[in-house]
Amino acid sequence: MFAFILRRLAQAVIVMVSVALIAFMLFQYVGDPVVFLLGQDATPEQVRTLRADLGLDQPFFVQFWHFLVNAAQGEFGLSLRQGAKVSRLIAERFPATLELSMVAAVLALLVGIPMGVYAALKRGTFLSQVFMTISLLGVSLPTFLIGILLILVFAVHLGWFPSFGRGDVVALGWWSTGLLTTKGWIHITLPAITLAIFQLTLIMRLVRAEMLEVLRTDYIKFARARGLTNRAVHFGHALKNTLVPVMTITGLQLGGLIAFAIITETVFQWPGMGLLFIQAVTFADIPVMAAYLCLIALIFVVINLIVDLLYFVVDPRLRVEKAGGH
Repeated sequence: MFAFILRRLAQAVIVMVSVALIAFMLFQYVGDPVVFLLGQDATPEQVRTLRADLGLDQPFFVQFWHFLVNAAQGEFGLSLRQGAKVSRLIAERFPATLELSMVAAVLALLVGIPMGVYAALKRGTFLSQVFMTISLLGVSLPTFLIGILLILVFAVHLGWFPSFGRGDVVALGWWSTGLLTTKGWIHITLPAITLAIFQLTLIMRLVRAEMLEVLRTDYIKFARARGLTNRAVHFGHALKNTLVPVMTITGLQLGGLIAFAIITETVFQWPGMGLLFIQAVTFADIPVMAAYLCLIALIFVVINLIVDLLYFVVDPRLRVEKAGGH
């Protein structure tokens, strides 16, 4: 298992260096930061002096090495739009995005898995058909439309929930959370549901398909022949094996929730990294865009590593294969 972890870590380093190169290329080909900082009326002498101060007059690979070293320390320079350190802006916005993504992921799991199990075990029933219809709508409708519809119904017409903002937050050191306040929960409800719907329906359909496949296997037939109850067969044997591929999808989708919360944060004006990234794209704020790309890549790499390690806990076949040297 130690060799497996080392191999995964080496792959993670290669991925991160590749993403860092892509992020660094933004500085080379998406506008000139010197022009953004000095403006169009800067003299050639001012331009040369600032380029030297920023290290932009050095060779490409020297600049890239400095970028890698600074990125490893979490430093991406100053925001061209706000004039503040990018690391501070990310630190301020990251708690809101992570909080929204985690609530949406928990909601998708708590609702999607039971719905998928029910749809597999109770095929043909009215409620099962309703679940499948809902899943089709959840997969088909775009996220921004779901968010707008929820705002229209629950914020505008019914007035049950606010349509924007994060609500009251509590500071825990440098971390801020709205999950410790009533208004925080009220504000996060609609964005979390909007972000969770697609993931929920995806998990539901995956669990249903995997559950039906597992129920047809020989060891399930053998378990029934031993006289085990349906409850023991369904939840003691079938569900455990169903969750192995679900873990993969859920891990990737959690990274996707964080990366692609941009639309939800824009619709609900949620003060997270997604909204910060949209504003950075609008103003060509390259340091913020580069930091966002590197952070999202790091999140995906860490989540994939955790999912790979969880396989050893959930699936004993992998432990047997590794012990046998396969």
